[in-house]
Amino acid sequence: MRRPFIAALLALAASFAHAGEVQVAVAANFAGPLARIGEGFTAATGHMLKISAGATGKFYTQIISGAPFEVLIAADDETPKRLAAEGHAVAGTNFTYAIGKLVLWSARPGFVDHQGAVLASDKVKHVAIANPKVAPYGAAAMEVIKARGLSDAVTPKLVTAESIAQAHQFVASGNAELGFVALSQVAVPGKPTPGSYWAVPANLYGEIRQDAVLLKAGADNPAAKALLDYLKSEAAKKLIREFGYGL
Repeated sequence: MRRPFIAALLALAASFAHAGEVQVAVAANFAGPLARIGEGFTAATGHMLKISAGATGKFYTQIISGAPFEVLIAADDETPKRLAAEGHAVAGTNFTYAIGKLVLWSARPGFVDHQGAVLASDKVKHVAIANPKVAPYGAAAMEVIKARGLSDAVTPKLVTAESIAQAHQFVASGNAELGFVALSQVAVPGKPTPGSYWAVPANLYGEIRQDAVLLKAGADNPAAKALLDYLKSEAAKKLIREFGYGL
């Protein structure tokens, strides 16, 4: 009776003996979801993730300068396409893993109304956004401000962060009353939502299509290819939905 069980254990041990590591550059908005996804990925494959989180635009600069990342999980779809076109990523491996959702968030409960009218309020002195030059969510935030006709009123109040993770930190610490962040940063599965937020209507900013791509440095790494396959799995998609992304 024990032989099938022992054989299964030996097979599992053999597969894990060939497990590897993959160097992943991930957009800051997806760092939390990827940590959860990584747990399932490692359990299923034995492969380990070495994660660096930051702004997509900065990763682009690092990758073309020779940074040894093997997979890019971006906050847009243009950067992976550009890297492939320029020969820094494997052509045909990019795909959209999530549709991002933007929110206007405050760490204070009840501070943000359901129409986002607080953005125009005189009681707001600081509004945090990710750098729109390197972070797609920051660029989306600027679209919203313009669409609401608040460019002149809000631009002097903007506090520009290096990434959306830092924008979230500015608001969480109270250094900014409001901030434009990703829904995934405030609607964490299994945890109460802190403060208050306005889910920005999708018609106020361009669709945030988030793509992943296999980089040239990972072309011969089975662990890198396995991660991209796992991102397409039902287990990963379930977690992506739970964090508030569209598919």
